[in-house]
Amino acid sequence: YISRIDEITFEIRKGFVPNMKVPGRFYANSKLEKLMFDELKSHVQRGESGFLPAVKQIANVASLPGIVQHSVAMPDVHAGYGFAIGNVAAFDMSNPKAVVSPGGVGFDINCGVRLLRTNLMEKDVKPVQERLAQTLFDHIPVGVGSKGIIPTTAKNLNEALEMGMDWSLREGYAWAEDKEHCEEYGRMLNADPSKVSKRAKKRGLPQLGTLGAGNHYAEIQVVDEIFDKIAAKRMGIDQKGQICVMIHSGSRGLGHQVATDALTLMETAMARDKIPTNDKQLACARISSQEGQDYLAAMAAAANYAWVNRSSMTFLARQTFAKVFGSTPDDLDMHVVYDVSHNIAKVEEHMVQGKLKKLLVHRKGATRAFPPHHPLIPVDYQTIGQPVLIGGTMGTCSYVLTGTERGMQQTFGSTCHGAGRAMSRNKSRNTLDYKQVLESLGKKGISIRVASPKLVMEEAPESYKNVTDVVNSCDVAGVSKKCVKLRPLAVVKG
Repeated sequence: YISRIDEITFEIRKGFVPNMKVPGRFYANSKLEKLMFDELKSHVQRGESGFLPAVKQIANVASLPGIVQHSVAMPDVHAGYGFAIGNVAAFDMSNPKAVVSPGGVGFDINCGVRLLRTNLMEKDVKPVQERLAQTLFDHIPVGVGSKGIIPTTAKNLNEALEMGMDWSLREGYAWAEDKEHCEEYGRMLNADPSKVSKRAKKRGLPQLGTLGAGNHYAEIQVVDEIFDKIAAKRMGIDQKGQICVMIHSGSRGLGHQVATDALTLMETAMARDKIPTNDKQLACARISSQEGQDYLAAMAAAANYAWVNRSSMTFLARQTFAKVFGSTPDDLDMHVVYDVSHNIAKVEEHMVQGKLKKLLVHRKGATRAFPPHHPLIPVDYQTIGQPVLIGGTMGTCSYVLTGTERGMQQTFGSTCHGAGRAMSRNKSRNTLDYKQVLESLGKKGISIRVASPKLVMEEAPESYKNVTDVVNSCDVAGVSKKCVKLRPLAVVKG
């Protein structure tokens, strides 16, 4: 049932799993392809127990009501909850049976990446690298239960959930121009804080402005290579050796609770509306149903929380640099290059079989990548396409890409989001030694500050696919275009 379309595109034909409405599709070069098929083989050898392999999850998503064109997965795809991480699926808003599924957004709603540029060079940072890493670690609260230092009351939290980055701007934690360079301008207008449960708010209240744990990080990076000089210059990245700051975080416990609450409610809706799925993790509700609408309003509020969260950490990162370099963030040119989400569902217009349709696009572990001249990207990026930020794993490089017209046609304007796991967290803990991992980073000249060293093995580069393979596959497929490569100088993690 799986056939190759071209050197890196594979199609999963209807019939691979029951009730497929559309085919599945995934992108992988030879190294990544082997990982995909090995996962499928070991699943079959295990007697089809345990986590479903990504290939099967892509096909199961293709059997959801209202899906259009194909269920498509990026090269960094790996098994997740319901939807594979790296899966993009779009549902026709005009079809009354079309569904929204929290598994297609993920538990960390609007987990995303923000990149700040500076006018500093590597030679300016090298002498103070350790101090800078320590100051950043001291400024940004990190770790599993970390508490924010930005004072938040229940009233403030409700306003932040509704206003997104407009709240940060009002409170003085963001610059006006930060919003311009942010997906959705940092605010989803359909957010309704009243649809977010008390428990979710209770979890979110102390965590505003915190990094969290897992694969989240704040990194001080240096420009290593520029592939597209014109596009990079538009972003204010004009030379090798320039220093940037990358922040990767999401909606913390609040987003997780919103997803958990919705899954429970949707099970009831599925029974009521008799919605069939191949996997009970694919809990969903009709977009038009009360449950569907409530989830979208709560998800938008959680997305706003994540933008406020990244804005607060941007504020803290700017303070860090200002303190260490005895300057101001403005004089250091610490502008936001872009902020993009990779766990979200949004209403967008796309061409499907020659017709313009309004779709609900689920991107889970996939990044929006709109082409040049798209009305939803900032004015100053109109000629180059939307910047796409791809975070590497701890100690490996990261990339800035730009969106393409081909991506718009093939993947609903989406591309990869990072390296994608190749080894489960459990397996990483059992096979890697955290001291060796930290040592190898030290040898590369990378300063590292980690709140819980034991978590280091889970995030070690060995646990992931090679980010360069992933980015190159997207580049060859034409769904995004390489622009800049960054390598880390200092990593701050939970």
